[in-house]
Amino acid sequence: MKKGISRVIHGVMRIKDWKYTVDELLRLVNKLIDLGVTTFDLADIYGGYEAQEIFGRIFEKDPKLRDKIQIISKVGIRLLSKKYPEIYVKHYNTTKEHIISSVEKTLKDLRTDHIDVLLIHRPDPLMDPDVISEAFEYLKEKGMVVNFGVSNFMSHHMSLFKSKVREPILYNQIEISLLHVETLFDGTLDYCLENEIIPMAWSPVSGGRIFVEKTGRNKEILSALKKVAENHNTTPEHIIYAWLYKHPSKIHPVVGSGKFERIKCAVEALDIDLDLQEWFYILKAARGYDVP
Repeated sequence: MKKGISRVIHGVMRIKDWKYTVDELLRLVNKLIDLGVTTFDLADIYGGYEAQEIFGRIFEKDPKLRDKIQIISKVGIRLLSKKYPEIYVKHYNTTKEHIISSVEKTLKDLRTDHIDVLLIHRPDPLMDPDVISEAFEYLKEKGMVVNFGVSNFMSHHMSLFKSKVREPILYNQIEISLLHVETLFDGTLDYCLENEIIPMAWSPVSGGRIFVEKTGRNKEILSALKKVAENHNTTPEHIIYAWLYKHPSKIHPVVGSGKFERIKCAVEALDIDLDLQEWFYILKAARGYDVP
């Protein structure tokens, strides 16, 4: 099995909307593997609790494929759904029982015997890190999960886990984009650097809003991206990814598109090295003012 995760991660949250046949999905996954994208990001709640079952159908078609890829899944959010009529309010559940039962269902849906990375989806105000630690240890001992991490955690949440959770916390999936640069300044990425935690960026291109909603701050950002893109003979979308890659924490973007070319763009951008002024020029456009 390939160790670690690929620098570019394919986000499969919207797989239900893509309406791919199993063969179409299998072709996409194989093309991505050839491109070096071997990690796929899921969660128990995605697609109305159906995304993981849909993705798992490719392993029925090609069981050997599982050894070529890594799967990320998340647990902890409970959504209103006809599948679970007992749920009457969106809430978090990070109890030992729920974490284990959710992973068991994930494994069944995916037709696999292990998850490569399990993340706690969001910080739960009622989470007990000692209880979560017990769940992680159980899952590790049973071979159900290989590695663990968190999602949407700030530095103080990660510090709590570091002090209480016995399994190493290796990943933190957070929102990072030109429309959400706060993470660069609130200590989250600094903590990741200090503790060798890999940051994954969800919505790295802001859901495409920079290219669609061409007004206000978006207009300024797009203008800056176009100017820098001209310097590198490439596209503004490539520059967005190159801007993220410049950060020393080694940000891993989660690309949530079902289109091969969009994912390929993130891989191609690995070869683009922005200079310092280009990086800060884009940052200024994103924030609307110079650094102090």
